[in-house]
Amino acid sequence: MQKLVLFDLDNTLINRQWALTEWAADFCRLQGLSDEDEGHLVGALRERAYPATFERLRQELGLEAQATDLWDNYVTGITAGVPRRPDIVQALDQLHDARWRLGILTNGATDIQRAKIAAAGLTEAVDAIVISEEIGARKPEADAFHVAVARCGGTPWEEAWMVGDNPENDIRGAQTAGLGTIWVSHHRPWPDHLTPPNHAVPDTLSAIALLLNTTQTRTAR
Repeated sequence: MQKLVLFDLDNTLINRQWALTEWAADFCRLQGLSDEDEGHLVGALRERAYPATFERLRQELGLEAQATDLWDNYVTGITAGVPRRPDIVQALDQLHDARWRLGILTNGATDIQRAKIAAAGLTEAVDAIVISEEIGARKPEADAFHVAVARCGGTPWEEAWMVGDNPENDIRGAQTAGLGTIWVSHHRPWPDHLTPPNHAVPDTLSAIALLLNTTQTRTAR
């Protein structure tokens, strides 16, 4: 019997919001865009970004560059802004040593998500990387979780968990798929309209510590 944990990527294993804010500030400065334009850009890209997003932004912001070039600039800039987290990698290694199977389950475009994972030093730290564009299913769809669990290999599971910061995509989706849930709150309140997670922790290292320090972390609610 093995134990499994899936991790969200953006704002769980890496700080995407910080990287986005830094890239947007530099991009708008070089393009001569206003603070209002910068806010619009960050808002448009906060939840998700795909090449098609930049075709719309190109028109809205009056940019001359082609959408494909803007996307390439975004991928390069965001990837460069992703800080390496040796503390996260070390904690994931500890989970492996404790006989956990690890997966990353993330929504997004394949090229940028894999680039961010590599930049953060996470590619070799997990057993499977599952990206929505590659599998044709997005969190919170249960199919996305089922594919990720299968790709981690090894059954039956003694425990199966999802760790993520998004109440809807990560936690509600994992609940639908039958996984235990650990919400990375970043000190935010839980939305009242959603079923609470099994556990709420302030950050990802606390979630990993919870998994490491408790033999049976799932609690009834």
